[in-house]
This record gives sequence, C-alpha cells and structure tokens, in this order.
Amino acid sequence: MITKEQIAAEYQLIQDEICAALEQCDGLGHFEEELWERDGGGGGRTRIIQNGNVFEKGGVNFSAVHGQLPHNMKKALNVDQEDFFATGVSIVIHPNHPMVPIIHMNIRYFEMPSLSPEHEPLRWFGGGIDLTPHYVIEEDARYFHAYLKSVCDSFNHDFYNRFKTWADDYFFIKHRNETRGVGGIFYDRLTASDDISWESIFEFSKKLGRAFIPIYTELVKRNRDKQFTEQQQLWQYQRRSRYTEFNLVYDAGTKFGLETNGRIESILMSLPPTAKWVYNYKPEPGSEEEKTISLLKKGIAWV
Repeated sequence: MITKEQIAAEYQLIQDEICAALEQCDGLGHFEEELWERDGGGGGRTRIIQNGNVFEKGGVNFSAVHGQLPHNMKKALNVDQEDFFATGVSIVIHPNHPMVPIIHMNIRYFEMPSLSPEHEPLRWFGGGIDLTPHYVIEEDARYFHAYLKSVCDSFNHDFYNRFKTWADDYFFIKHRNETRGVGGIFYDRLTASDDISWESIFEFSKKLGRAFIPIYTELVKRNRDKQFTEQQQLWQYQRRSRYTEFNLVYDAGTKFGLETNGRIESILMSLPPTAKWVYNYKPEPGSEEEKTISLLKKGIAWV
C-alpha cells in the first residue's frame, strides 16, 4: 500500500520538474522559493515566478499539512474524524500576453486515520487541470482536451467524459452564467475500487501532473510571438477579473486553505497581478471578444 510519505515525495519531485521546465520556457524569469510551516502541523514550499518574458505571475506550490479539522470543515467534508493529512501541488500561471492562456492545475491527496484498527484509513485523491484563455482559440482548446483525453484513456475510458463534465460544472461562475474558461478535467474523492487500484490512481495523479509541461509549453509556443493591441490587453485584464471572482467566491481549495489556517500568501497566489472591473463592459457585436463569451459555456465537445 502506498503511504502518504511516498505520495508527498513524488509530488515534491513533480514540483521540481515543473519549475525547471517553466523557467526554461520563459527564458528570463526564475522562481523564488519560500519555505513555510503551518501552525498546527506541516508546511510547504511556495515558489513564485514574476515579471518574466511570458509569465507575469505564476505559482507552483507544494504543501503537506496535518492537524485537526475545524468543525465547519468536518461538516463540509461530511466526516467524523478530526485528524487529517493533506498534500498536493497547486499551479496557476498568469501570462503577460493576451493570446497565451491562464492555466491552473492541482493534484492532491487527503487522508484521515481510521477510528478503529480493523478499518482502513479514510483516503482519496483529487485534482484537475483547466484552461482559461483570454481569447478562446478553438484549435488550442481542441489540442488541450485531446491531450487530457489521452491521459485519462490510458487508465480508464470513462474518466475523460466523467471528469470533463465535472470540470464544466465546477469551473462555472454562477453569478455570471459563464464558465471560467474552456474547462478541462476535475475529480475529487477518487478511491480504489474493483476497477482501479490505489496504485493506479496514484499513477494517474502523477501522469496528470507531468502532462502540465508538454501541454502548456506547446500553447505558449503557439501564441507568445503574436502581436497584440492595447484593447486586447484591456480585455485580458477584464477576463482576469472573472478568474478572481471565481477563486474568491467558489474555489474549494481556497476555502479549504483559509478554513484550515493555511498560509495566506500561498493560498492567494492564484490571483492575477492586475485585473480590471470595467462597469457593464460589453464586447462589440461580431468581435473576437464576443466570440470568446459565446464559447464560455458548459457541454462543448472539444474532442
């Protein structure tokens, strides 16, 4: 049986690999690391890149924390135990170029000890990856989803459709009636069953984590040298405001971090460096901005 220590060690390695590859992709920016400890147990490695050639702000964070869940989190998770362990890697990248998309990825593991010796610990894996283009480029969205489908299909042919629908529902800004971007995959409380073992779920988690670099570096390469206008950058800042709204209002990871006395700088590293809330902003009819809005909806079959 894989242990929480093995999982945390592999996640740290994935963090290292992603940071090195992103620095190479950017060519200028470098990650600054801050090691931190959590009051109550555990800690992590926050790594931030800022003001690069392409990446205006990004974070690739690892954490492994433990302690006791507050009462409201026990209720939210529908568990009776108090002691918990959670580890994961969380990534958000905000590019400085309107044609390069925002990307988010998270792989995580959660465990609570058994209340009695004859029972297994309560444990599950979760995670996902989603793409938030400022301008939806349909060819890029199809590439993104096809890559994720190939990862999912290598473990279970039901995963992609199941997790893609989950992402459409999760990354939805209800008060705007629009999806945050073009979706991706999302899953939570994934446990072993007759169809898949704990070891296979862990391998799936790692493969998803290692899909981040080939996916994102390809999208950066496709778009980083395109010319853009001041108006297009204004639109980028407007779209960033939607990203901010989702993370502050709906994001489960943000809520979990705040409720479990997590490190605030690490939790809010997902927020963009600059965003704008222009009052009652409406794109011009027939524009690329209007086209993007029309594609921010659930259920689009990208592959």
